[in-house]
Amino acid sequence: MNRHIGWSFIAISAIAIGLYAVPPYLTFSPQDSRIPLNQLFASHLPWLFLHALPSGIALLIGPFQFLPAIRNRWPKAHRQLGRLYLLCVLAGSCAAISATVMTTAGFHAQVGFGLLVICWLFSGWQAYRAARQGRFRDHRVWMIRNYALTFAAVLLRVYLLAGIGLMQFVPSISFDELYVATIWGSIATSVLVADWFIVTRTER
Repeated sequence: MNRHIGWSFIAISAIAIGLYAVPPYLTFSPQDSRIPLNQLFASHLPWLFLHALPSGIALLIGPFQFLPAIRNRWPKAHRQLGRLYLLCVLAGSCAAISATVMTTAGFHAQVGFGLLVICWLFSGWQAYRAARQGRFRDHRVWMIRNYALTFAAVLLRVYLLAGIGLMQFVPSISFDELYVATIWGSIATSVLVADWFIVTRTER
């Protein structure tokens, strides 16, 4: 029962954030951007679109790849969706590199996003290689880690919303400081929870 509740929370959160974060970039209107655009780079918005769309698709696909009922009953669909998911991770990561260089949030945000992209690509590659070699237990472990990093997009926005509420009581906190803290906080939470789950559930 607890596992079903946890999966439902992840799936609903992923769908909600996907529908919230991605559509504004489909209009290609600077006014609709969810984050401040760097006026020094005219291509900032297109790169955000190229990052948001595939990343949003990966966010929506991920939860359903962990359902044993789908994985066991429709293995071909599981493999095809898995390939699509990893292609979206690759495309989203490549676009994120340029978007990270252009961010207005400063060096610490760039480092955080850069680390996230590296780990996202590395864990996706390890998951793909494990599946190709028939090491399906390792494949599952790496996919848990990879989707946890994908889910960091959800945590970032949850933390940011909570932080904005906190700013009402602690006005000395600037938005840029809050944004950097949410970036690193969402990454750390994703990594720690994923490996906790791997150790306590998967290893068992």
